[in-house]
Amino acid sequence: MPQYLLSVHNGEESPYSSEEEMQQAFADTGRVNEEMQAAGVWVFAGGLMPASTASVVRVKDGPLHHTDGPYLEAKEHIGGFWILEVADEAEARAWAEKGAVACRGDVEIRPFQSI
Repeated sequence: MPQYLLSVHNGEESPYSSEEEMQQAFADTGRVNEEMQAAGVWVFAGGLMPASTASVVRVKDGPLHHTDGPYLEAKEHIGGFWILEVADEAEARAWAEKGAVACRGDVEIRPFQSI
């Protein structure tokens, strides 16, 4: 069965208008997580710390370079992700729709390369 990465994208600012909305989004996402696990499609998932906590190891013309900050300097970053094992892209899309509503953010669907 193919695996898909569903990545949640957020802007630099919080996507939530209030603490209450944030807590509701966390609860909604928890319910989607439980539904994925019950359906047997869940492989792994996790929320990420803000992009400002990232660092990058670069290799270019010689020694490795370490830099602070995200790989791309962009207004949007990955805030979290799911790895699912589903029958096809249509099923991945259906889960991404549920995830986008729960997280209140855009969800990118990307298949893993087959081995």
